[in-house]
Amino acid sequence: MSRAPVPIGYKVTIPMLAPLSYALTKRTWTGRQNLPQEEGFIVVANHISSLDFLSLVHFLVWWARPPQALAKQSLFDRPLVGAAMRGMKMIPVKRGTASAGRALEGAEQALAEGGLVLIYPEGTVTRDPRLWPMRGRPGAVKLALDTGAPLVPVAQWGAQRLLPRGHKFPHVFPRTKVKVAAGPAIDLSDLAEWEDRNEAVRVGTERVMRTLTDMVGEMRGETPPDEPYDQFASRDRK
Repeated sequence: MSRAPVPIGYKVTIPMLAPLSYALTKRTWTGRQNLPQEEGFIVVANHISSLDFLSLVHFLVWWARPPQALAKQSLFDRPLVGAAMRGMKMIPVKRGTASAGRALEGAEQALAEGGLVLIYPEGTVTRDPRLWPMRGRPGAVKLALDTGAPLVPVAQWGAQRLLPRGHKFPHVFPRTKVKVAAGPAIDLSDLAEWEDRNEAVRVGTERVMRTLTDMVGEMRGETPPDEPYDQFASRDRK
């Protein structure tokens, strides 16, 4: 299978992406050998800042190919941002609706064409007070089980200093040190034949978040928590 062609939107944004990333960050990248170079694959990444996509997409574009990310529908409704998202062939997700699952159909098509699909399984910037990955949503594992596409974890750390959650303006000086690392594809083969599909997806999603959490812990030089922050339970208590 040949890799997907570069979307026209990326041909416009890539020349701007690198200079901006170089200007704002100092990068440490590892794990290039874990990124498939031809077949379609899925990347799952932790989410620590509204600007962490800058270093993450830079990493993926330069070492693999431009990603097609699942993104909330509201971004597509903004005139300039929406046009850019569509030009980069991003995949809209209508959160909280019955049609949210249709986004996975678009992702399946992208994978079939040799594309790279990027998913933040937390669904939003982490609410964990210490910025560890939270409990994950099931979409990435469902997609991987349905398609057999490799599921590659990519951990990142440092972008939260560039633009902390709740801040409107980035810290542009000094340049922020960011780390991005791709790990080996997560093995879900033992789950593929489970009769209880929901249980297989649940176990696979826990495996994904455990992998990302351990990778972030290695980046931080800290011991990660045994259990992830549960944003859903926190929301229910409010």
